[in-house]
Amino acid sequence: MQERRPGLDPAVAEVRRAVRACLEGRQGAVVIALSGGADSLALAAAAAFEAPRHGIRAEAVVIDHGLQEGSPVIAERAAELARGLGLAARVVAVDVRDAGNGPEAAAREARYAGLARAAAETGADAVLLGHTLDDQAETVLLGLARGSGAASLSGMPPERRYATGPAWVRPLLGVRREVTAAACAAEGLDPWRDPHNLDPAYARVRVRETVLPTLERELGPGVAEALARTAEQLREDAAAFQDMIDETIEDIVEHAEAGISVSVAALAANPAALRNRIIRYVVDSEFGVALTRTQTLEVARLATEWRGQGPIDLPGCRARRVGGRIEIVARG
Repeated sequence: MQERRPGLDPAVAEVRRAVRACLEGRQGAVVIALSGGADSLALAAAAAFEAPRHGIRAEAVVIDHGLQEGSPVIAERAAELARGLGLAARVVAVDVRDAGNGPEAAAREARYAGLARAAAETGADAVLLGHTLDDQAETVLLGLARGSGAASLSGMPPERRYATGPAWVRPLLGVRREVTAAACAAEGLDPWRDPHNLDPAYARVRVRETVLPTLERELGPGVAEALARTAEQLREDAAAFQDMIDETIEDIVEHAEAGISVSVAALAANPAALRNRIIRYVVDSEFGVALTRTQTLEVARLATEWRGQGPIDLPGCRARRVGGRIEIVARG
C-alpha cells in the first residue's frame, strides 16, 4: 500500500486509493455520476485528482430528474462544485416515467439512460458511480427481506458491462459512507443532503437509518462489512454457475416456433441449483422476463415431476412439455 503523504487526510487518501485502483489500465475518458451528495462528491474530488495522472479525461454529469422543487438549481450547484474541482461538468435533464415498477425504479432507469447518453457524447467507455460499502450492505439486506435468490443477494458488482454502452464502475464499494463524508469535510466540500434520503417511506431509508444501526448495536460492529463480504462470495458463486450454464446451454437448448425448447433429460439430470438457473436464464434471455422462484419450480416440475400437467402461464410466455422437451413460447 502506498504510504500516505504528510498532511493528506486519511479519508481523502482512502477515497483516492480506491479511485486510483479503478482507473489503472483505463484509457480515454470517464463520466462521473454526480448527485452532489457526499459519496459522489468525494468520488468526483478523487477523480479530479487521479484522472489527469493517468492521462484520462473526466467529466462530471449531474442528472436532474425534475422530481423536486428547485431541482435545476440543486443540479447546477453540484455541477459548479465539480467545476471548482477542475472537472468539466454539465447537467442532463431526464424525463422520469413510471412504467408500473414504482417511482424509484423509474428514476433509476431514467438516470442510467441519461448517463449512458452523456458517456456516448463524451466518448467515455465507463461511468463511475458513487455506491459505497454501506449501499452494498443495504442492497443485501433488502434482497434478504424480499426472499431474493443468490443473484440478487450478490449485490452490486464493482464493474458491469453490457453488450452495448459504457461499463458501470463502482470504485467505492470497499469504502464506508462515513469516510466519504469525512473526505468532503477535509476538502472543504459542502455536500447536498437529499431529503429523500431521510424519508422513511422508502425501504432503503428504513434499512439505513433503523435496521443496520439496530443490527450493529445488537450483534456488534462489522455487520455492514460482513454483508458486503457475503455479496462478494455470492458473486463468485454466481460467476461459476454462469460458466456452467454457458458450457451447457448450447447442448440442451434449441429454437422452437415462437420461442425455445429445453431438453427434459438434461434438466432432470442437473442438480436443482443449476437446473433452476438454466430455466431462469433462458426465459430471461429469450423473453426478458425474470421468473419468481415459484414460477421457476413449476417449470422445473415439467421435467422432474411430470404427471401430464398442462401448460404453465408465465409473464409474456407459456411453458409446456412436448415429448422429451420443454417448450417455452410467446403467449399468443
